[in-house]
Amino acid sequence: MAEPELYLFTGPELGEKNEAIAKLKADARTKYGAVDEYSWYAGDTSVNDVVSQLLNESLFSSAVFIVLRNAELIKTAADIEQIASWAKGSAGKPNTLVLVSDSNGVEKKLEACVPSSHKKIFWEMFENRKSQWVQDFFRKNGFAVSADAVDAILEMIENNTESLKAECSRFFYCFEKGHVVSLEDVDKILSHNREEDAFTLFAAMASPSESVQERLETSVGILQKIRLSRSSASRPSGIISGLTYCFRQLRLWHSLHANRAVPSDKDLKASGFTSKKKITQYENASRVWNAGQTASVISLLASTDMALRESGTTLEDVQLFRMLYAIVVKSGLYCATYEKQIC
Repeated sequence: MAEPELYLFTGPELGEKNEAIAKLKADARTKYGAVDEYSWYAGDTSVNDVVSQLLNESLFSSAVFIVLRNAELIKTAADIEQIASWAKGSAGKPNTLVLVSDSNGVEKKLEACVPSSHKKIFWEMFENRKSQWVQDFFRKNGFAVSADAVDAILEMIENNTESLKAECSRFFYCFEKGHVVSLEDVDKILSHNREEDAFTLFAAMASPSESVQERLETSVGILQKIRLSRSSASRPSGIISGLTYCFRQLRLWHSLHANRAVPSDKDLKASGFTSKKKITQYENASRVWNAGQTASVISLLASTDMALRESGTTLEDVQLFRMLYAIVVKSGLYCATYEKQIC
């Protein structure tokens, strides 16, 4: 029996996830020829608009291929029913919808719409695979890399192959093939030219060794750098989505450690805490925001996201910096007035 071209890709491993999406696109082009491709974000684009695109035939192509990211934000019964209704009537038809989330799952009713063979969770690499992956990536591109350089790279970069590929590829433009990348090279190329995003912003906000004043100053600098980059990561929706993911993971961390529980390595890995770096990061973050404050921050992020959508682009920076101040200084309590001194 034919199945609808509806897929659900979740989990934090961006590189393998994007490769899987690229393969689906290539398969669609091979099968149908010209394909209209779209990439939307749940929250930025309504589910109704996405489904309408899927239902309408393209004038110039044989098929439509839509990637809908931040699928964890699809929660209302009406939105889920629209996707379910489209899926029921689209079996054997060419149009494709790929639901994507960096979280490990989405609403159960939404997940139930997707054929079991079309669902996959992309987990982060295990600790014992990462060093070998980096060494292999350099070798395949004609380079070698020292052991201490590998350790430094893994300390700096998010634990997913998409980020690792992007950052490691910088060395290929700076040195001739055959070069052995050293710790000094890593310091020159990555430490001084590292791009900031929502995840590095969260890491700066969650540093317990710094005072509130220091964390705020560092975080403001990173947010300014993100906004000035004009990359896809600079959009308010991208910043808030990334931070929301981090604080949801922190909420999960608190849940795993509730009542002084000590979760096993298996439980931590199943919840997305797969590397020593990530475990240390969330251990530190849990000292900055307790469970109640974490819930307040998540609520603040949602309300800021809504306010930004209603107010347009004029006050984006003002609202983002107020949000940052409220998270770092007020632990998620939205500030009604400006405070001159930070205690």
